[in-house]
Amino acid sequence: MKTAAMSAAMLLFASSMANAESGLASYYHGIGKRGEMTCAHRKRPFGSMITVSYRGKSIQCRVNDRGPFIRGRIIDVSTTAARALGILQLGVAHVVIE
Repeated sequence: MKTAAMSAAMLLFASSMANAESGLASYYHGIGKRGEMTCAHRKRPFGSMITVSYRGKSIQCRVNDRGPFIRGRIIDVSTTAARALGILQLGVAHVVIE
């Protein structure tokens, strides 16, 4: 029974890691309503929620745009999201998204 539970836990961990990405994030003046945290991603479905993490801080943002269109970047977050993550002053930062 323990083997089945461990197998299930490993499968769950592997599936969550399959959706994780890491790379450069930048910010843009997003289209979110009233300070909503939004983001642009090339492939994730519109309306889906993405967790973005940077140096121990994590936020949830909603995909409402396509991008980024600069090579090497994996996500653009709204100004509100960049401020919450602490990357507003940096402009570009290495993040993990799930």
